Amino acid sequence: MESGPSSPGSPPSVLAMKKWKCIYPSYINSKKTVVEGRRIRRDKCVENPTCQEIKDVLDNAGFRTVIEKKFYSREYTKEQGRVRVELLDEQEQVINPEFPHKLSVLHYLGTTIPKLKGRTSGAQGGQSAGTSQAQGGSKGGAKPKGKGKKR
Repeated sequence: MESGPSSPGSPPSVLAMKKWKCIYPSYINSKKTVVEGRRIRRDKCVENPTCQEIKDVLDNAGFRTVIEKKFYSREYTKEQGRVRVELLDEQEQVINPEFPHKLSVLHYLGTTIPKLKGRTSGAQGGQSAGTSQAQGGSKGGAKPKGKGKKR
C-alpha cells in the first residue's frame, strides 16, 4: 500500500518526510466521534473516507503525498493506512498559501471528497435504498405480554 511521492523527481528522504503532516481517514470520518479520532465538525466530514481518496484529492491540489501502511491508535477496527502530506518546504515556509496548516487541509478534504466521481454515483444509490427502508415502516403488531414471574 505504501506508494512513493506523487510529484516527479527524486523521492524525499525519510528524514524530510518525518516533518510532513500525517492525515488518517478517521480525522474526517463523519461516523467517528471526537473520542474516536474525528478532528473537524461532523457536518464538514465525509462518511468513511479512504486513504486513496485523500491522496487523490491532495494530489490534485498540488501537494506531495505518500500513503503509508500504519494503524491509527484510536482505530478499533484497525484499518490500515495514513497519508503523509508536505505542507512546509525545507525552509519551513508554507508551500500552498491556501492551506497554511493541517486543519485547513482537513476542511478542504471534507468538502472535496464528496465531489469525487466514485462518491457521487455511489451516494445516490445508497440514499435511494435508505429512503425505501425508511418508508417501509415497522412490521408486525404489538408483542404479547409475558405472564410474569412465576412463584
